[in-house]
Amino acid sequence: MKRRKQGAYMISAVAEMYGIHPQTLRLYEREGLLKPSRTEGNTRLYTDQDIERLEFILSLARDLGVNISGIAIILNMRERMEEMQRQMQDFVKFVQSEVFARAAAHHSDATKGALVPLRRPIPATGGRDRKG
Repeated sequence: MKRRKQGAYMISAVAEMYGIHPQTLRLYEREGLLKPSRTEGNTRLYTDQDIERLEFILSLARDLGVNISGIAIILNMRERMEEMQRQMQDFVKFVQSEVFARAAAHHSDATKGALVPLRRPIPATGGRDRKG
């Protein structure tokens, strides 16, 4: 079941939405699979992000038959992969900026002090003579 609106949901509403017992949600929290926020009165509130994570957990458990320990391992690996992907994206951005910076520096160094601006060589026309 998919969410329709933004907000936070109480444990009873989440349990009803997904056809699970509230104790199952409490178990997932004890095992560290879910981390709902709490009100001042200590009521669990599940955000859209918590609900999305719950859907993934339920998919693993119901559709693939993965047990709680397996779910914990999969979630941990998923988080590590997402972090590595963010690091790779940052690295690619860094390399791109370095390449552009060095290319610009090389271009400005190559043209310093030249009486006539340097031009890139014109590629050959494939052996044809231009003289008509």
